[in-house]
Amino acid sequence: MIIKSYILEQNISNLNNYKIVLFYGENLGLKHEFKNKLKDENQPNEILNFVQDEIFKNKERFMSGIKNQSLFSTKKVILISQANEKILEILIEVESYLESDKIYVFSENLDKKSKLRSHFEKGGNIGIVPCYSDNEITIKNILISKLKDFKGVNNEVLNLIIKSTNLDRNKVNNEIEKIESLFTNKIIDPDKIESLLNLKTNEDFNKLRDEALNGNKINTNRLLADTVFETENNIYFLNAINQRINRLKEIDGMKNNNESIEVSISKLRPPIFWKDKPKIIEQSKKWNARKIKEALERTYNIELKIKSNSYVNKELLIKKLLVDLCATASSS
Repeated sequence: MIIKSYILEQNISNLNNYKIVLFYGENLGLKHEFKNKLKDENQPNEILNFVQDEIFKNKERFMSGIKNQSLFSTKKVILISQANEKILEILIEVESYLESDKIYVFSENLDKKSKLRSHFEKGGNIGIVPCYSDNEITIKNILISKLKDFKGVNNEVLNLIIKSTNLDRNKVNNEIEKIESLFTNKIIDPDKIESLLNLKTNEDFNKLRDEALNGNKINTNRLLADTVFETENNIYFLNAINQRINRLKEIDGMKNNNESIEVSISKLRPPIFWKDKPKIIEQSKKWNARKIKEALERTYNIELKIKSNSYVNKELLIKKLLVDLCATASSS
């Protein structure tokens, strides 16, 4: 059964009647929020965290953990991350064992042909929650809600935060934490907010991203040397690349509508900032469906490396990605 994400944002206990729930989609920030809410909602029950690969390495241990009742809690809550189609067979098998225990599965985006997605959409006592990307309206509503006790929150401040976070909910939450830490008197100082949000760093990176996606090797190499890559912003940088590629994917899907690129871009929602339109028009001429698919596979693999290996050189991965994207854009 399909469950709307906005309903769960209001009350996560709406999931109590489901044995297994699958969260899927590109909105990492929203899935992260749901995961934290589930942990809070299910205290003091036993909460077990798994990555899908761990389950397949020791399936018997996972299955016995579900079958055996805990002596110290009324039920177990199992969170499975980085799931894909392979997990379906196991979930079907364990469903019959579940009594009071609950399983919550977190996956990347799943297309309409996905057997995993189809199984959960048609199920009775299992649920599926699509977590689609936020748009400018949802981000603005989040900001208004979380900053409602602050003075000085106006459209200018809201637009600055939206611009700095690139509609990334994780980034939005990080910026809200910064604001709460700096403005302890609950009064936002407009002279300090811009430097707090690292807008200069973000704008520099966006220039680099745009030159790479436009296939401009000279400018890309120059900006690679000039741009500051702050460690805590690596996921933000990757999301900025990914979101732009997904925009190009949307535009590519409209190319058969017998209308100009300019008209297609004007129909996109959320709308593209006017100053970004010329850049996106140029980029769309360099990117076709094949190149876009390869690029999204690259960004997905790099995201997995960054999140699963704390020792990997994240800055180097991002820089290599940009070089590879630039080469792809400039190729025929």
